[in-house]
Amino acid sequence: MEGMARSSDKNITRVLFCGPHFPASHNYTKEYLQNYPSIQVDVVPISDVPDVIANYHLCVVKTMRLDSNVISRANQMKLIMQFGVGLEGVDINAATRCGIKVARIPGDVTGNAASCAELTIYLMLGLLRKQNEMRMAIEQKKLGVPTGETLLGKTVFILGFGNIGVELAKRLRPFGVKIIATKRSWASHSQVSCQSSALAVKNGIIDDLVDEKGCHEDIFEFASKADVVVCCLSLNKKTAGIVNKSFLSSMKKGSLLVNIARGGLLDYEAIAYYLESGHLGGLGIDVAWTEPFDPNDPVLKFKNVLITPHVGGVTEHSYRSMAKVVGDVALQLHAGTPLTGLVFVN
Repeated sequence: MEGMARSSDKNITRVLFCGPHFPASHNYTKEYLQNYPSIQVDVVPISDVPDVIANYHLCVVKTMRLDSNVISRANQMKLIMQFGVGLEGVDINAATRCGIKVARIPGDVTGNAASCAELTIYLMLGLLRKQNEMRMAIEQKKLGVPTGETLLGKTVFILGFGNIGVELAKRLRPFGVKIIATKRSWASHSQVSCQSSALAVKNGIIDDLVDEKGCHEDIFEFASKADVVVCCLSLNKKTAGIVNKSFLSSMKKGSLLVNIARGGLLDYEAIAYYLESGHLGGLGIDVAWTEPFDPNDPVLKFKNVLITPHVGGVTEHSYRSMAKVVGDVALQLHAGTPLTGLVFVN
């Protein structure tokens, strides 16, 4: 806790990063602000945050859950934000009652969504080409095995067509796939009904990324058509555990599931059951039901499971861009000028 903010510090805007995970987030932010002595950036162990949060003006929450008890102690806090988009761990109502703004960094302008889309394709190809079995073949000095599959000709269901979904669809097009997608409302991407197959219009340009559009009530039907299902939903009370036994049983036997969004979207027991039964042909996840992921989790016994350590958005491009947003916001807070580059949720 050396270097941690003290309540007696004067004329300093203090920035709190919660916990040690995603180290590039605080390292790049510190680097961006190194020539601004009026801004202090601290990385505090999650267990210590409740005891020191009162000393800070800006909090970057990362994986910590900020409940009403912790937020009530933040009597100097002006802004709680995420280094990215996920705010499911923040009690937004409690922050609002305390007069604290809550915000995320939009992924479409920082490269975060593009980075996540690229990793999604990595996981898809890894499952289709049987990455774990390829490693085993090398260890056994075998050639010409395993026999993989192509993306060419597959139907990909993007469950949640937000910023990541859009970036994913752009990159999937050259692979020769059929793209189907669901979204609670298509108003932000087109004025057509969600039942229409008409081309979307975005910024006055024809956007034909999706071959078939649906709404939330269509997810089981779309799952039954897909060779690959990709979860791109945000996590909230309505979406928690949405990939459950009912959803998985509606998927084609042998189809693949990729989750690039939040681990809580998946019902763990259902996933384990359908992997064991062979109905689920493969699982690729960058986010898990418990994080950090348990390396001894029984799910890892399956050779058709690929997992990455929540690095979808962790690229030089996106993290440098988001560190700049955090740094600029800290400087704006210090100067008392309007905050830019954020999407506020309260």
